[in-house]
Amino acid sequence: MTDVIDELHRRELIAQTTDEDALRAHLAAGPVTYYCGFDPTAASLHVGHLVQLMLLRALQRAGHQPIVLVGGATGLIGDPRPTAERQLNDRDTVSGWVDSIRRQIAPFLEAPAGRDGLRAPVYVDNLDWTSQLSAIDLLRDLGKHFRVGRMLAKEAVSARLNSEAGISYTEFSYQILQANDFRELHRRHGCTLQSGGSDQWGNLTAGIDLVRRTEGATVHALSTPLVKKSDGQKFGKSEGGTVWLDPALTSPYAFFQFWLNADDADALSWLPQFSERPAEDVAALVAESTERPASRAAQRALAEELTLLVHGPEELRQAEAAGRALFGRDDLSALGAQTLGAALQEAGSVTVDGDVPTVAQLMQQTGLVGSLSEARRTVKEGGAYLNNERVTDADAVPGEDAWLPGGWLVLRRGKRSVAGVQRGPSAP
Repeated sequence: MTDVIDELHRRELIAQTTDEDALRAHLAAGPVTYYCGFDPTAASLHVGHLVQLMLLRALQRAGHQPIVLVGGATGLIGDPRPTAERQLNDRDTVSGWVDSIRRQIAPFLEAPAGRDGLRAPVYVDNLDWTSQLSAIDLLRDLGKHFRVGRMLAKEAVSARLNSEAGISYTEFSYQILQANDFRELHRRHGCTLQSGGSDQWGNLTAGIDLVRRTEGATVHALSTPLVKKSDGQKFGKSEGGTVWLDPALTSPYAFFQFWLNADDADALSWLPQFSERPAEDVAALVAESTERPASRAAQRALAEELTLLVHGPEELRQAEAAGRALFGRDDLSALGAQTLGAALQEAGSVTVDGDVPTVAQLMQQTGLVGSLSEARRTVKEGGAYLNNERVTDADAVPGEDAWLPGGWLVLRRGKRSVAGVQRGPSAP
C-alpha cells in the first residue's frame, strides 16, 4: 500500500493530523475507509472545494475507500461562520442541492483510463440517520458526550459569542451533528478517517472523541490548509464573484481564465496543491515560472489541468480556442455561440438596440477608449480591430455580415484589450 502521507506533504495538502505516525501506519496497513463531507449551502461547489476533492482523489489512488457525504441534514442547519448567522434554506431547495452536488463530485472519483481497480466511492446523505433522531435521543445519547466548554472554544463559535450577532442554538448544535456523522459512518462502513478544511478542526476532533467514547475505537482526522491569495483576498473570488464548478454559474472559459490570470506568487503556491503532475514536472514548472515569469507556465498548467478535470476535454479545447481567437490568433467564426458569448461577457460587453453605432462610438461605449477622439486616433494608428480585422475607418458602421454567431461583435484595442458588442432584440 502506498505511503500517501509523504505525497500529501509534498503537495502541501496537510495542515494538521491527530497523530501523524499512527495515521501513517494505519494507511500503510491496508485499505482505509475515509470520508469528507460537503454541505449543500448553494447549488454548486466552488474552487475552494477543490482542495478537498484533490485529497479524496489522492487517497483513492493510493488504494483507499472514499465515502462522499453530502449533508442533507447539516445543510439545513449550517456550520457557524465567524461573522453572522447563515440563512436557512427550505428542505426542497437543500434536497435539490444535495443531488446536484453529488452529481458534480462523481466525475472526480471515476477511475481514469488505465486505472481500473480503484475503489468506487460510496455516497451518503446524513439526513438518512439524522432525521431518525428524536430530541430526547439527541440530548441523551449524543449531547451527554459533549462538554460545553470545548464547544465554546471553537474559533467560529467564540467569535460569534463576542459579536453583536451572537449565535443561535441551531448553529451551536452543528458540531454535534457532524460528530455523529463520523460515528454513523464508523458503524455502518467501518470508516476510520475524516478529512476537512483546517477551519473544521474542532468538528473533526469532536467526531473522533465521540467515536472513542461511544464505540471505544481509535479513528483519525486530517485537515487541509485554507487556500488564500497572496494579497489576502479570499481564494475562489474573481472580479465577477465566486468561481463555481457548475458551468451554468461560471463558464468553462471564465474558469480557465481565473487560473490563467492568477498572480505569479499565487500560481506558484497553488501548483503543488492542485496539480496531479509528478513531482519532477511540478518542479520544472516552478523553475520555468521563476526564471521566465512572462511565460506564465504555472498559470497555464493549472488552467489546462483543472479545466480538463472539472469540465472535460471539449470544454478545455473551446476555452483555449476562445482565448486565442479573441486576441487574433484563431478564427472567431469557428467558436460556438455559447463559448463566444461566455468569453465576451467575461471580457466585458455592451448591448446595442436600435441603429448600430459606428466603430468609434462602439469603442467608447465598451470602454476601450475614453472618447471619440481617442477612438479615431487609435484607428489612425492602426490599433483598432473589429473581429480581428484592422479597422481603417472610425466612422464605419458594422454591416450585417460582421455579426458573429449569437449576435456578437468583437472589438479589440491593441493586443490585449478586448470587449464585446451584442445585438439586442430591437436592433435591425
